[in-house]
Amino acid sequence: MKGNIELKLQQRNIKPTAMRELVYEVLEKNKKALSLYEIEQQFDNVERSTIFRTLKTFQEKLLIHSVHDGTGAVRYALCDEDCTCEPDDLHVHFLCNKCGHTHCLKHMPVPKMDLADGFTFESANFVVKGICSNCS
Repeated sequence: MKGNIELKLQQRNIKPTAMRELVYEVLEKNKKALSLYEIEQQFDNVERSTIFRTLKTFQEKLLIHSVHDGTGAVRYALCDEDCTCEPDDLHVHFLCNKCGHTHCLKHMPVPKMDLADGFTFESANFVVKGICSNCS
C-alpha cells in the first residue's frame, strides 16, 4: 500500500514524505470528506500546522479538494484518479444532519452559472442537507 501511495504522490509532482503518505492514507481509508481536526485525531504528537501544510500542498497539486459544508469547518476529500478538477471542485456535497458526515456526490455536477455581463465566476458551494444512507 505504501508504494502505491508514493506513486500516487509522485504522479502529482508531490515529493513523498512519511507525513504526506500518512495523511494520504487517512484520506484514502475514509469514504467521506474530513476536517483538519478529524485528520489530526488520527495521529499522536503531530503538529496541526504540519497536517495543514500537507493538505495545502495536496490541494495545490489537485490531489484533494476542499468542501465548505456549512458547519464552519473546511473538509478535505481525495479527487478521483482521473479527475481534472480545479481547486474548487464543482460537484454537490451532502451533509448528514444525523451523523455530521460530509459526502461528495461526484455524480451530481454543479450546473453552469450563467452570470450577467460584468460578473466573473470564481467558485460555488452546493451543499444538500438531510439524512445519509448509513443513518436512514
